Amino acid sequence: MARKKRKAPGLNTSSTADISFMLLIFFLVTTSMDTDRGLARQLPPPPEENAEVKDIIVKERNIMNVRMNSAGNLMIENMDGQQFIKLDDLRAIVKDFIQNPNNSDNKPELHAETIPYFGEVMITKNHVISVQNDRGTPYKVYFSVQHELIAAYNELREEIAKKQFGKSFADLTEDQADAVRKYYPQKISEAEPKNYGGK
Repeated sequence: MARKKRKAPGLNTSSTADISFMLLIFFLVTTSMDTDRGLARQLPPPPEENAEVKDIIVKERNIMNVRMNSAGNLMIENMDGQQFIKLDDLRAIVKDFIQNPNNSDNKPELHAETIPYFGEVMITKNHVISVQNDRGTPYKVYFSVQHELIAAYNELREEIAKKQFGKSFADLTEDQADAVRKYYPQKISEAEPKNYGGK
């Protein structure tokens, strides 16, 4: 007598889509996503339509242009003209530009500003560091320049924090830290990359 073949029972897959959907929702809700953080950048203000030439020149003194070419060379341009510099010298040059300790005519103009904990002080609140690189600039050079610019601001804030409060900037209260940031506001502008020659 021939044995009957038994059919394998089928699986009920009607709820598979529902389970997959619930798992997807679960992972979306429970997974934390890292948010990209960028550097604070501020563009220099454009000259007003009815501004006189003298006013435009005054605004130009507030801007230091930092340029990088495809060979990795570094150049700064301000009211003194253009000059090639070494990366190691950039931080000191930027700090001097931001402070303008001697109130030089070729560096940012000083303005009287009332800041908590400091009272009325003279600061270069309108200064801007404008950064522009060649499209062929090596990443290492680009990030090294960014590091030096941020380090210049950090050192200035550290120095004024120790002088005013007797402690490191990292140890200040939020109100004290805000006051130091107002004393040395970070103003770095990024211009669109250009081709300066080379690559």
